[in-house]
Amino acid sequence: MKLICIGRNYAKHIKELKNEKPTEPVIFLKPDSAILPNKHPFYIPSFSNEIHYEVELLVKINRLGKHIALNFAHKYYDEIGLGIDFTARDLQAKLKENGLPWEKSKAFDGSAVVSKFVSKSTFQDLNAIPFSLTKNKKIVQRGNTKNMLWKIDEIIAYVSTFMTLKIGDIIFTGTPAGVGRVAPEDVLIGKIEDLTFFEIKIK
Repeated sequence: MKLICIGRNYAKHIKELKNEKPTEPVIFLKPDSAILPNKHPFYIPSFSNEIHYEVELLVKINRLGKHIALNFAHKYYDEIGLGIDFTARDLQAKLKENGLPWEKSKAFDGSAVVSKFVSKSTFQDLNAIPFSLTKNKKIVQRGNTKNMLWKIDEIIAYVSTFMTLKIGDIIFTGTPAGVGRVAPEDVLIGKIEDLTFFEIKIK
């Protein structure tokens, strides 16, 4: 099982981090050891002074697939979830500056929050799903799949060109604007529409 993450999939987030807009999806991976155990707090690691939250809509792959045609991509997932891609922003900046891979800043233990999953039939339009992240009772991120540069089916088709998708793989589809730093005692709550999908305490 692998966690496939899509970077720079929302224009306003690209702008807030002063990145260039990509011409094709940006892909990076997290290992399964990055998943934060259910109901566990997130402990800020000793190697970073600037851990950022990034809320993202998740899709879970339900069948084996390679070189998936766009018009068949919808058959490869039945469930939608919500997650956080925790990022050591200070470490990431240093790695990018030196032209090095991001893994140390993105793939560390506990860096991936994975919520419960619900049937995609729960939503009327998969290309217009609103989601949000609240920090200490204040909304800090609002996203909607209608604002994705690449939609869910496009992501699945594209990723499958480079790597085989397997049952249980999870795709993080990108984060909207509003990312920011976490501090001890913060409480993060993620919602899709009005339904709570996770609550994380920061230690």
